[in-house]
Amino acid sequence: MSEVTAIDTAALKKKIKREATKLGINLIGFANVERWEEYKLTEPEFYPHTIWPWAKTVIVMGVQIYPSMLETTPSVVYSELYNTTNRMLDETAYRIANYLNTLGYRAHFFPRDCYGDISVLVKKPEAAFSHVIAGYYAGIGTIGMNHTLLSKEYGPRMRIVSVITDAVVTPDKVIEKDLCIKCKQCVINCPVQAFTPRNDRIAADMDKHKCALYHQQLKGEYRYPCGKCTAVCPIGEDKKKYGRRSVSDEGIEHVRNFGSKNAVENL
Repeated sequence: MSEVTAIDTAALKKKIKREATKLGINLIGFANVERWEEYKLTEPEFYPHTIWPWAKTVIVMGVQIYPSMLETTPSVVYSELYNTTNRMLDETAYRIANYLNTLGYRAHFFPRDCYGDISVLVKKPEAAFSHVIAGYYAGIGTIGMNHTLLSKEYGPRMRIVSVITDAVVTPDKVIEKDLCIKCKQCVINCPVQAFTPRNDRIAADMDKHKCALYHQQLKGEYRYPCGKCTAVCPIGEDKKKYGRRSVSDEGIEHVRNFGSKNAVENL
């Protein structure tokens, strides 16, 4: 890489980060597409440059999920938080992709979930592209036993989205030290026991079908999604700020008793 090119890629990175911060993004990371071939955590058909051959960089952006709202899960309070962050992420990713387009680059965003309905996940519980793996490659965090991305700032309590572009941007370093402490709180507290621990980079097998079925039930009760495995995770500076509460204490149960079909039926 020439000195001029290095300066240009570093300057572009600063511009993108500045734009993302102005739009409310808490975390942002950059990965070159070669990392998918280097780490091989997914099959080649899921590589960004397999799907879009012009892709050079994946930009991953995250916003925090407030622990005090997440701890009420399953509830309409957490459901509203989940939906709000989803809308924010998709709009922000669109704006960043559009910004790159105005600079002359090809770019688009891959939606934060990208499935039509939870009933689809029951039959085929995966998406065409993994934001979690992209976030790991982009240096935002490591992958926990609950298959979510863990950051030192928020643990798994964040939502993420990706922008794929042909802009060459200096990649961030991958975090090699595992943030997951293997406490198994996510395994123990999963309502459907979807996780089976193992010794690997991703330290548990996940029964995605069982998880999707439970989410289908919660959606019918108007209190989707679950998120209990992220609520109980002790990783993250946010836990120090908000404190750690039991997901079944009286105050939290009070919130669960309102606003959903299940709450009405239980009265």
